[in-house]
Amino acid sequence: MIRFRLGTRGSPLALTQAAMVRSALCAAHGWRDDEIETVVIRTTGDRVQDRALAEIGGKALWTKELDRALLGGEIDGCVHSMKDVETVRPAGIAIAAMLPRGDVRDRLIGADAVADLRQGAVIGTSSPRRRAQLLRERPDLSVITFRGNVDTRLAKLAAGEVDATLLAAAGLDRLGRDTVGVAIPTDAMLPAPAQGAVGIEVRMADEGAAVLVAAIDDRATSLCVNTERALLAALKADCHSPVAALAALAGETLSLRAELIAEDGSAFVTGAIEGAIGDDLGPALAADLLDRAPEAVRRLFAA
Repeated sequence: MIRFRLGTRGSPLALTQAAMVRSALCAAHGWRDDEIETVVIRTTGDRVQDRALAEIGGKALWTKELDRALLGGEIDGCVHSMKDVETVRPAGIAIAAMLPRGDVRDRLIGADAVADLRQGAVIGTSSPRRRAQLLRERPDLSVITFRGNVDTRLAKLAAGEVDATLLAAAGLDRLGRDTVGVAIPTDAMLPAPAQGAVGIEVRMADEGAAVLVAAIDDRATSLCVNTERALLAALKADCHSPVAALAALAGETLSLRAELIAEDGSAFVTGAIEGAIGDDLGPALAADLLDRAPEAVRRLFAA
């Protein structure tokens, strides 16, 4: 008997994350693994690998096919890397839970530190945030678009197409690659909002699915990630926008750090805020950052 149909992308990391969700649901409800059907849905982002996301439709390339399947009743829930989920979601879809967050840091692969890279080294990344952060520290670097799943990128690096690349530590850990690369402290490279978090979405009208999925929600992760997403929403940031942010929960106190960076790393603004759970920290910090941002940074945001 199939109790739940779980939609996912088909990459090795996506399938691993779907398996994590399946295991959590089974543990919470006493189900067997075979009572959850994993439904693989191929997305535009998986099919188009030779261009930056910003050029071909942004984050929706990872979500729109899953959204259609969910709203069409083909699946009961879908699994996402939360950093790939747009802040404005289709009507009728809700984020029902997030798993405990993984390592939020980036890992540098190809050198022990950014400072150790040769003069003019070629770095592969498809992230405007990573590009801007690298160029802020090392304006001499050549940063090129670098897409594909983890194995594809590591193969390109091994083939000498680039000198180094950056990947999320959480993804590498989940794929059993915990010894690959050198983790960069968040004080040196603040991560993408929602990095390291896995979320599950359901139809708003499906109260049964919402209750089932809510049982596996990690409160701290949801509070922190939603705070980071609120910052993005207030900034009206998109996949072109070099934004970094990280929230933390200590007791009942939330803190949020963030930075906005010019695309070439030549200008930036940073800030932090602290408050109680329920305070509008994201919008407040967004307003503060935009008020203090240099023009080269401010013009990147529609807010």
